[in-house]
Amino acid sequence: MRTKHSKYPKYRRSTLAAATLAVTTLGLGLAAPAAQATATAAAPDIPLANVKAHLAQFQQIANANGGNRAHGRAGYKASLDYVKGKLDAAGYTTSVQQFTSSGATGYNLIADWPGGDTSQTVMSGAHLDSVTEGPGVNDNGSGSAGVLETALAVSRAQLKPDKHLRFGWFGAEELGLVGSKYYVNSLSSADRGKISSYLNFDMIGSPNPGYFVYDDDPALEKVFKDYFATLSIPTEIETEGDGRSDHAPFKNAGIRVGGLFSGADYTKTSAQAQKWGGTAGRAFDACYHSSCDTSANIDDSALDHNSDAIAYALWQLSAGTTTPPTGDAYENTTDVTIPDSPGAAVTSSVSVTGRTGNAPAALKVGVNIVHTYSGDLVVDLIGPSGKAYRLHNSSSDSTPNINTTYTVNASTETANGTWKLKVQDKGPQDTGYINSWKLTF
Repeated sequence: MRTKHSKYPKYRRSTLAAATLAVTTLGLGLAAPAAQATATAAAPDIPLANVKAHLAQFQQIANANGGNRAHGRAGYKASLDYVKGKLDAAGYTTSVQQFTSSGATGYNLIADWPGGDTSQTVMSGAHLDSVTEGPGVNDNGSGSAGVLETALAVSRAQLKPDKHLRFGWFGAEELGLVGSKYYVNSLSSADRGKISSYLNFDMIGSPNPGYFVYDDDPALEKVFKDYFATLSIPTEIETEGDGRSDHAPFKNAGIRVGGLFSGADYTKTSAQAQKWGGTAGRAFDACYHSSCDTSANIDDSALDHNSDAIAYALWQLSAGTTTPPTGDAYENTTDVTIPDSPGAAVTSSVSVTGRTGNAPAALKVGVNIVHTYSGDLVVDLIGPSGKAYRLHNSSSDSTPNINTTYTVNASTETANGTWKLKVQDKGPQDTGYINSWKLTF
């Protein structure tokens, strides 16, 4: 990730409302798993050893080329040649795009997997360059390696996605997102419109890691949050890298963006250390943009989880069509911490507008709660009238998490108004949070 002390402007995302977020049908076409070797099959586990082998190669390349893999230096081109060689051997169609920055030739590598609807392209990418001060194994060998190994997993599975899969490794990111801007600007308006989403992975193995998810697009954010919920790993909205990595040019061109990040030079708080482990009061990556960003500057667990999350997202997003689900959906993806008993109940709200008449007799309420003991929880839907509809009672159920859809007869409620999900922890010594919830009319 490029330094925040740059002459290039910092693009800000619009902030999600703390309590209320209304999202109508998003039409990204997420599909349920199905048998056969298509994109709807279960995503594979990405071997950590393979990802680390790529990082070892980046380290060796830097060692052999003046200690870095920066734009305009031999180490960058050698890194690109290494990635391209792996992809060519795996059956990808690759192309190298040249540009000039700071008086030196730069390169982007683009790789397309054969098949899939090219009018619905799911693209994933990472910047391949380091700063001149060091080898850049975390920034951004980690993202580059995670994307590479996921692309190779697509080949091993001989995946037949419904949507087209494209991967990109961009140059000169550290000089102001130069390579990714060049790539996006090189596309015609029609070709930009064919990219249904771009996923960015910049620093996914920080040694004192956090688990941060881009919130630029609620549906893409939810894909990653759903994955981490299966691991009972809480996430936070990514803010440190706003506009500072290669998703920014795509977003500015009107393309949906998402991604993951494990932290750079911001300091981990006590609350974050309690949530994720690691050391409070220390940077997520104390070797950020330094000579010590070597192969020793990686947390294996963060690298492993984030690499698996890349594969999960690609398998999900490349499946199915863009046909929206039946009915309109209104969703809140903002995390809400549930206080341990005897704490008060918490609520998360969605605002429904523009509908006529009452809610249906079969209102669907999708609830995704990450919690270490689901039996402690009492969950209610609160209608605009203030009436409570019980969804989940406290019990002796010791299983973690609630991730299900309830059907509620809400036909006496007006459809428009503020609907709330109310959750209270009735038992001590267990913690969790509302991950997301939605109403489907």
